[in-house]
Amino acid sequence: MTVKSWLLSAALTLSVTTSAAPPPASTLAGAVRAAAVPVTDDPRSFDALVQLARGATYVLLGEASHGTHEFYHARAEITRRLIKEHGFDAVVIEGDWPDAQRVNRFVRGEGSDRTAELALGNFERFPRWLWRNTVVRDFTTWLRAHNDGRQNTARAGFYGMDLYSLASSRREVLRAFETLDPARAERVRAQYACLGAFGADLQDNRGAPATGNAQACEQTVQNVFTDLQRFADERRGRPGTSAEALFDLVQNARLVKNAVAYERTAGNIFGGASSWNVRDQHMFETLEAIRTHLGKDARIVVWAHNSHLGDARATEMGRGGELNVGQLVRQRHGQAALLVGFTTHTGSVTAAQAWDAPAQRMQVRPSLEGSYERLFHDTGLPNFLLDLRRAPQGLQQERLERAIGVQYLPASERQSHYFRANLPRQFDAVVHFDETRALEPLDPAAR
Repeated sequence: MTVKSWLLSAALTLSVTTSAAPPPASTLAGAVRAAAVPVTDDPRSFDALVQLARGATYVLLGEASHGTHEFYHARAEITRRLIKEHGFDAVVIEGDWPDAQRVNRFVRGEGSDRTAELALGNFERFPRWLWRNTVVRDFTTWLRAHNDGRQNTARAGFYGMDLYSLASSRREVLRAFETLDPARAERVRAQYACLGAFGADLQDNRGAPATGNAQACEQTVQNVFTDLQRFADERRGRPGTSAEALFDLVQNARLVKNAVAYERTAGNIFGGASSWNVRDQHMFETLEAIRTHLGKDARIVVWAHNSHLGDARATEMGRGGELNVGQLVRQRHGQAALLVGFTTHTGSVTAAQAWDAPAQRMQVRPSLEGSYERLFHDTGLPNFLLDLRRAPQGLQQERLERAIGVQYLPASERQSHYFRANLPRQFDAVVHFDETRALEPLDPAAR
């Protein structure tokens, strides 16, 4: 062996040995390592988290990106166990209500879709991969099989809580009335005529100026929603009237109301955090409506981004005037809410370089120094669960935290994808996957 090759071999050996050596217990990384519970491919490695959820009304399962396989897979595994072992009644996703309703009918054994992939067909707007992916397909296939043979009230549902479906929700309201009350359908169609000022997709309409007409339309759709609530209350329990259909009607009207408010605030140059707050308040309002519909003892699992499900008060988002679902659920339900965040150090992700651009498999840069992700990487553990209620004291110091949405912009990594947070105040537990891989979309073009 030459001196050069020997030096190379020694350097590689030293590198492997150094990276494999656990950090001293006296360091913060060592303290985290000692408190962490390793996570493996065995679903039983989530036993501690499932136990934490035993008395919870809401279990909020986040994600640090919208395109990471491990986050989706872990949420699906945890949710299966919560449904089977603790009797949770529904999964609610960061997706549009009408699109998720098609899946809800499928998992309940209703509707005409024969497969989960067909049932996911309404998720057509960008980013399609968010819910049209292999993990969601496999989970909803499992949920359909789990529900088969059970009484209707014992079947777990699948709902959406986002508010970007103004056009399709308007159509659903009118379609429902064509059957329930054709005369009322004409009145509602006339009231909804003001929505012609708004585009079919709110995401393509951001920045439209708020006007007096928009404000008048906002009041009109509020009146429609109030009237439809009263209509549903009057019809509920009548022979031949489906409680599920009435709930769907009211929820679509709720979405139209809140989507118009979102559109107006998004176009207001003085709006600040208001459009974000309208969206997250709608999500929370939807969660509470679903729980009321399912029954006062209903228990719900939520899948959405960390930025929606961690308590905003523990982040710079909150200091900027933004609230979110996690904060609102905690304020309403206290210890009956379990907030779980997910993090990663590096790997690959399915994302786009620009809004409405094609999905790409992109490399995720190693986490920045001074971030929670880098601290977790320094533990030397590949994957782990950490109960933040009993976390080492040093974690209370505010650090950077990464967030990748549907766009990933490595060139502006710090500005685009990091914010400051106090993780133990933001979440009750965190699941860390040190190296992750991209989510696999169902659409071949996105692969």
